[in-house]
Amino acid sequence: MKRSFENPLIGDKVYFTKYATEPGSPASIIDVELKPGGGNGLHYHKTFAEHFECLEGELSIQVGKEILRLLPGETATAPAGSLHRFFNASAQPNRFRVTIDPGHPGFENTLKIAYGLASDGHVNKAGMPKKLWHMGTIILLSDTNLPGFFSLIQRPLAWMARRAMADGRFKRELEPYTR
Repeated sequence: MKRSFENPLIGDKVYFTKYATEPGSPASIIDVELKPGGGNGLHYHKTFAEHFECLEGELSIQVGKEILRLLPGETATAPAGSLHRFFNASAQPNRFRVTIDPGHPGFENTLKIAYGLASDGHVNKAGMPKKLWHMGTIILLSDTNLPGFFSLIQRPLAWMARRAMADGRFKRELEPYTR
């Protein structure tokens, strides 16, 4: 099973240390290399918590309104339902581990899909999938929920994703990335 994925557009790398379905704890464990300025937007997950551990460099985590700066060996948790994001505000790359508890195969697959789409040129310059149903699938499978204005478009995107799953587009276009 492939474990390492890179997003050539933004230069981030992920390595699956443990998939949720593998023996041991039911967690998903992912090591991430993040370039300076990299990160994600505010979001939350209803069904799992994310535990972050800085391995190298400096990692910034926002949970709610609080911003934490982690150095190697330091940890932070975004409980299920909490608005959060991670980012690299330093001038150097960083490396961190995120443990998804309980593990979430859908979240694992969305990383593979998103990085695969980027590798194959199916995203715009901002890294967003060119097809709206692709974005809807990523959001739906990963239990990623968006705040504010974006919460208004989340339901139509999820509907598009479900339709693509029903009519076979998901199986043809996105499922191959999950293998």
